Amino acid sequence: MAVGPGKYDDVCSVARLSTDAEVAILIVVNGFAGTGFSVQARGGPMIFAVPDMLEHVAAAIRVELKAKPPA
Repeated sequence: MAVGPGKYDDVCSVARLSTDAEVAILIVVNGFAGTGFSVQARGGPMIFAVPDMLEHVAAAIRVELKAKPPA
């Protein structure tokens, strides 16, 4: 994970603050500043759960795509 602000950090801040989230993860593909990501956390141990959360999301997406491929 990159340390420090990235090219979409301001957009990720808006999402995290407006949802009062502990952690926000933003992934952008071909956005106005190109492809990139931003991860933000209030602090504390929750940030250490991010890699496992992302692996869980990736596995769930793979299962869904195998069950019903996009048209």
